[in-house]
Parts: sequence; C-alpha cells; structure tokens
Amino acid sequence: MSDDRPVGLFDSGVGGLTILREVRRLLPGEDCIYFADSRECPYGTKPVPVIQRRCETVVDFLLEHDAKTIVVACNTASVAALAHLRARYRVPFVGIVPGVKPAAGLTRVGRIGVLATPTTAESEPLAQLIQQFAYGVTVMTQVCPDLVSLVEEGTIEGPEVERLLHRYLGALLDSGVDVIVLGCTHYPFLKPQIERLCGSSVTLIDPADAVAAQLGRVLAKNDLASSDPGRSTRYYTSGEAADMQHVLRRLLGEVDGPIEAAPI
Repeated sequence: MSDDRPVGLFDSGVGGLTILREVRRLLPGEDCIYFADSRECPYGTKPVPVIQRRCETVVDFLLEHDAKTIVVACNTASVAALAHLRARYRVPFVGIVPGVKPAAGLTRVGRIGVLATPTTAESEPLAQLIQQFAYGVTVMTQVCPDLVSLVEEGTIEGPEVERLLHRYLGALLDSGVDVIVLGCTHYPFLKPQIERLCGSSVTLIDPADAVAAQLGRVLAKNDLASSDPGRSTRYYTSGEAADMQHVLRRLLGEVDGPIEAAPI
C-alpha cells in the first residue's frame, strides 16, 4: 500500500534544506513540503515557550497541507519543542539532535566540540546526550549566534564567514578536539570552510543522513511510505518568496519546486 501524501519539513529558515537534501537522496519517491520560518528566524535566541508556540503554528500549517509525517529539521526546535509537539499531535515526528553519540565514539583523544545556537547549547536534551553517551569524554560547547543569519542571507564564504569561524573554532582547536559536531542544520552549508580551517585531523559530524534514514524507518513502520517513482517539492516561507528563491539558488544552485509566501 502506498501513501502518496507529502512529508512535511520545517526549520527556522533555510538550514533544514541540508536535511531535505538527504531526504531527496535517500527517499527519492517521497513528495515533500518545506517550510522556512524566515520571518521568525533565528529560533536559537528565543525562549523555549515562544519556540513551542511558533512550532505549533507551523505544524498546523503543514497538516493543513496534508503532511503525513513531520521532520523538525532544526536542532533548536527539536530540543525546545519536539517532546511538546509529540504530546500534542498524533502525526509521527522525526527530530534532530546534535551528534554527540557518534562523536564520542569517534574521538581518539577523548575531546569533542559542539557548535550550537544559544538555546541548543543550554538545553536539557543536549545535557542528557552528553551524560548518556559521552561519559569519560570532554565536551566543549561553542555558541555561534551569528552564523545562522549569514546562511539565511546565502553568505557561506568570504571575509565575514572566515572571521566568525576563526573566532568560534579557535578555542575548540586550541583545546585539541579531534571531532566537531555541527549542532545546527545551517552549519553544514559552511562545512567546506570549517574543514579547511580545522584540517584533516578533525572529523566533522553532520547528522543529516541519519535523520533521513530515521524518516525512512518511521514511514515504513507506520505504513506511510510512497511507492510513487516521481517526486516533487513545494516550498513555503513566512518571509518573502523572492528572497527565499534568491537564497535557495545561492545555497543549492537550483530551485526544484514552487515557492510561496505563507501568511502565518
């Protein structure tokens, strides 16, 4: 039996496109709706109750557009609101958390770094991940409040990116970490620059492929998978559609579906 309703994905902005990209690769038969909450971006500096209420509004919008499952393609929204959303709605949810577990398993020196937004860095879910999976490992968390706004503008290289990455990575590299977790879905767009600054001795953890794989398992478990060989993506934004189109072209090189402004 095939369920050809779309998968809904959302983020505070365009960062979740890194998840959408992996969903497209691993689950090519699934139609997708992507919502960028650009007007409210960033989530990472907002109080948890504000994030939860905003996520409810976005989820309601996706369900009105017949989403069969929802990917919270945002680390901040996942740590702040995923449990809240699962308690409120019956639709299956897939979230994303910083890849502390694989990082702790990969480190050779017992020291890892986590790049994160302020809300993620201070969250109880991150503290629990560290306690559960990083016993005996030193975990350094680096808050990176300015990187999201640069990616939202489509700026992923250049002097300002270099300056900020030097600042944020400096303490981690000086401490001798050999694994760094990209704890925000916006950060993988900066991965080439981060890799160049860190060098080959540092491994970067981007859990986007793991999220896409988990989505596949959730769809199969709930008999929601599509067998349609075609695929389509619809994009919505709480900001300006023209702005999102411009940024998508800079980040992805193409726009593979219509973009509409959503007045929510």
